Amino acid sequence: MTIEQATEATPELVDTISGLLPQLTEARTPPTLEQLQEVVAGQTLLLARGDDGRVLGTLTFVLYRVSSGLKGRIEDVIVDESARGQGVGEALVREGMRRANEAGVLMLELTSMPYRQAANRLYRRLGFVRKPTNVYVWWPR
Repeated sequence: MTIEQATEATPELVDTISGLLPQLTEARTPPTLEQLQEVVAGQTLLLARGDDGRVLGTLTFVLYRVSSGLKGRIEDVIVDESARGQGVGEALVREGMRRANEAGVLMLELTSMPYRQAANRLYRRLGFVRKPTNVYVWWPR
């Protein structure tokens, strides 16, 4: 398995993300080619590829500066059901952590639904801790 950064949005990558995204959440519409181009251009989209070249998982790594300093965020960690339990998620998250450390972030954040027990165990094992804070979400109508 290799971890690489997507450097270009292609129709094949759109198809791959469209196949993986429902495994994370059914509430999201897969990105269009143009939307995926925005992700690739503005963020770091990591791909885990198997020895056969097939994408086994993805992770989006975001760096952002606020008045208190540089922060990092991991979003949309998705591992194909057929590849779970094989270290794909760990390899992706470790690469995100490496990039965050290299960038000099104050903290690297991520969220995970409580029912994703394996993912939560992984994050704790890698040193992530739950923040004692409330998370608020607002969805425009």
